[in-house]
This record gives sequence, C-alpha cells and structure tokens, in this order.
Amino acid sequence: MKKIEAIIKPFRLDDVREALSNIGIAGMTVTEVKGFGRQKGHTELYRGAEYVVDFLPKVKLEIVVADAQVDQCIDTIIQTAKTGKIGDGKIFITSVEKIIRIRTGEVNEDAI
Repeated sequence: MKKIEAIIKPFRLDDVREALSNIGIAGMTVTEVKGFGRQKGHTELYRGAEYVVDFLPKVKLEIVVADAQVDQCIDTIIQTAKTGKIGDGKIFITSVEKIIRIRTGEVNEDAI
C-alpha cells in the first residue's frame, strides 16, 4: 500500500476529485495549505500599497491506495491537475505499513 500526497492548485480540486472517483478511488483527505517553490509568490496591490505574498494557496490531497492502483492514480492526478504553468504542484509517494479501520477493525487493503 502507498500513500500519495499531491499538492495542487485549488481550482483544479473538483476536476481531480471527479477523475479519481471515475477510476475507483473511494476516499481522500483534502487540506488547504500554503507554500511556495520556484513560483516564489507574487506582489499584490492593496489600498494603494504594494506587498509581497510569499506563500501561495494550494490544496493537499492525501490518498492511500493498493500497490496495483498507484500508477493509475498518479497518472490521473497529473493529467487532471496539470496546467502547464509554474506552480502546478508536486506528488509524493510513501509506503504504508498498516491501516486499521477504527469502526470495524478491518486492516490493510480491506480498510482502504
């Protein structure tokens, strides 16, 4: 089992969620986050004063999938979240040792 963490642009969230649902991904955790990379932030004008916005709003998806679904899940996120512009985000994949569903006691892939 793998945990996929994807940092994407917020306006792409609904499309990514729908595309993942279409390939059988049943659940995910979504968190609003802020950060920057090469994009570095930008300058905004507010009431006549310029100021730098260092951290840009992003959305972080956390999805745990069986090993057989990893590549399809990653490909779906890339195809759906990609705009071709700087700041499209990143995907991180880590191994998951064990999952336990609290309500039923199911473990590992049965708990996904």
